[in-house]
Amino acid sequence: MSEQIQGDGAVRRASLYGSGVENTYAGVLSFMRRNYSRDLTGVDVAVTGVPLDLATTFRSGARLGPAAVRAASVQLSELMAFPWGFDPFDELAVVDYGDCWFDAHNPLSIAPAIVAHARTILASGAKMLTLGGDHFITYPLLQAHAGKYGKPLSLVHFDAHCDTWPDDNPASLNHGTMFYKAVKEGLVDPATSVQVGIRTWNQDFMGFNVIDAPWVHEHGTAAALARILAIVGQRPAYLTFDIDCLDPAHAPGTGTPVAGGLTSAQALALVRGLGPLNLVGMDVVEVAPPFDQSEITALAAAHLAADMLCLLRNQKVARQGPRRR
Repeated sequence: MSEQIQGDGAVRRASLYGSGVENTYAGVLSFMRRNYSRDLTGVDVAVTGVPLDLATTFRSGARLGPAAVRAASVQLSELMAFPWGFDPFDELAVVDYGDCWFDAHNPLSIAPAIVAHARTILASGAKMLTLGGDHFITYPLLQAHAGKYGKPLSLVHFDAHCDTWPDDNPASLNHGTMFYKAVKEGLVDPATSVQVGIRTWNQDFMGFNVIDAPWVHEHGTAAALARILAIVGQRPAYLTFDIDCLDPAHAPGTGTPVAGGLTSAQALALVRGLGPLNLVGMDVVEVAPPFDQSEITALAAAHLAADMLCLLRNQKVARQGPRRR
């Protein structure tokens, strides 16, 4: 049996596995009450935050995103995961690694700091679930993941924006140009990558397969999911979810909201169907709490992140079988 902790399991639990009993409204706010730890021994997934919003082109505030998503995740650790019907932490060893530290007043040092942070985690053999922060953070994360898993990676990208607008300045911080750079540097292969929920225009989508929001609305999530799985196949894939993929009715707390987006139900259905993919890393970004209403954006992000962990739990069980108690 897993150790049962009553209260503040994030700092009191000895085991990497299992959940405890918490007052939902109280206690140490790690992601889903996981152990706060920088010890990666035996860890399957390290959840970490990158509280950056210096790369935003409209509303700031995403630097507060990791804390908001952690706070919104508390209710998700109360019960068995829905619709999965299990506690992912019975099988999956997950820690909250805390936040990436960088000097926000020295912008040119930020991207290298994120790369170094990610490389430290990946070198242990753990996978990463990163909480943003603005979407620029995916660029240094891709650099670290491509170094670990080989390049090019396939990108599964949920967003209102394609983020492939031209930018040939290697030192710029811009959350709308990262994937232009990623393609140019060979970090991702656009032919085996997919962008879902897009509803902004670009003259050059750089060869990415685009499943825009109107297509999802017209054809449904099952058809969209089939296209995603066919495009990506079994290639090493990085999953990035910009919360503004959701319609502002479902995610008002974000820096660049665009009308006509996916519903929370559509997004969850799509993410929950990604189990067949070879996921090597993932992030949820662009939650900006100053613009949120009743935490609905942070709640959506926490649910998406929790489902990503459930995908990894199922993949581990498929490889190794259930953990012996």
